[in-house]
Amino acid sequence: MKTFLFIAAVCAIVIFPGSKAFNNTTINNRQFHLHNRTFLPPNGTVYVIVDKSDYELSVYDNDGWYATYPVVFGNPSLADKKMEGDRNTPEGKFTIISKRIHDKWYRFMALDYPTPESWEKFKRRKQSGEIPQRASIGGGIGIHGTWPNEDYQIDRYRNWTLGCISMKNSDVDELYRYIPVGTKVIIRK
Repeated sequence: MKTFLFIAAVCAIVIFPGSKAFNNTTINNRQFHLHNRTFLPPNGTVYVIVDKSDYELSVYDNDGWYATYPVVFGNPSLADKKMEGDRNTPEGKFTIISKRIHDKWYRFMALDYPTPESWEKFKRRKQSGEIPQRASIGGGIGIHGTWPNEDYQIDRYRNWTLGCISMKNSDVDELYRYIPVGTKVIIRK
């Protein structure tokens, strides 16, 4: 069902001329090319909402919804990250702090995890005994692609990361081109 909804959303973008993504069109002299398609870049400030329960990463700009991409995560439970090594994807408000080409994951956009909010949750969980006293919070969380030729992991909703958000390589390439460092990212269940 999720694949069908995503395909329907993509078709709506391409078919309806009122949308932001369509071929051979220039509005206000702003356009760029991705994967042999012409796209209008986002208008103004962009932010990202990652919805773990729907396996979606959505981008918004000053005009509202801009694009949605299918994604996968770390642990199939979709639980909030509690500690290093649990393979859970953290929930909360984050910022993209760097972008780089990655040898393994194609493109990598690093998040500022752990944030002060992440540290507070971590400390509370330690105090309550939910996690061991010797546990560490972890780090290195980001948005990235897949191994070469493994985009099928996304199509099958196979959660395989160590807590990151993984996208198809063509999608992460597209996102990487128009999302600047400093973009706000909200991850929720």
